[in-house]
Amino acid sequence: MPQSPTKAVSGWIKISPDHWRSVLRCWLDTRKRLWREFGIPITEKLHTTEKLHTTAYVNGRGRISKSISGRHVHDGHEYWKDFGREVAHERLEALRCAEGLSLGAICRRRKPGNLAQIKRELYAELATRVEHELLEFDSLAMIFMDGDGADGSCRTARRGLALAERRVIEDAIHIESAGSQLIQMADLVAWCANTTIDRHEKNVFAAEWSNDHLSERDPNREPKEI
Repeated sequence: MPQSPTKAVSGWIKISPDHWRSVLRCWLDTRKRLWREFGIPITEKLHTTEKLHTTAYVNGRGRISKSISGRHVHDGHEYWKDFGREVAHERLEALRCAEGLSLGAICRRRKPGNLAQIKRELYAELATRVEHELLEFDSLAMIFMDGDGADGSCRTARRGLALAERRVIEDAIHIESAGSQLIQMADLVAWCANTTIDRHEKNVFAAEWSNDHLSERDPNREPKEI
């Protein structure tokens, strides 16, 4: 049986320094509403991917609230998938409405093989794109990534550029998503991009989320395969 290609997806949000407060305020207002209406603590990590210590709430895994909304209880049965997807819609609308925010996603497929290598290639492509954009507008930026920084491969992605040509300050700074609302926002962008690019029976419910909610904030209007 042939193996499926190895695939990596990178999603991001971009905020200029003069807009970061308003973007974060829009997001936190949504988190406060989720607390009032659904009992989801503002500090609860809302992660859409399935990893150790995360809650893939859109698929009904993980219990992000101690009291599920009554409209998701029928005949005594709790429908956590429906609940999780309503929460995701609320968060997607927050991204769509956040003035001063832009976002995007890229994907790379290769023959079955080294996922770590594909991720390094993908990050190198993203970093190069960011550098070119910053050069065009004579700007500077910092990149923050999900993770603990144990994989230091990303540090070499920009080392080929002369120091005088670099516009990204320092190498990417890693932050665990549990401690950053902004990283959780980017995680949602990446997850939606993945459901658009790699459609299958289990994620068909979200196949158009990126187009329906995020495209107007994406300069490319859709995730791009590279």
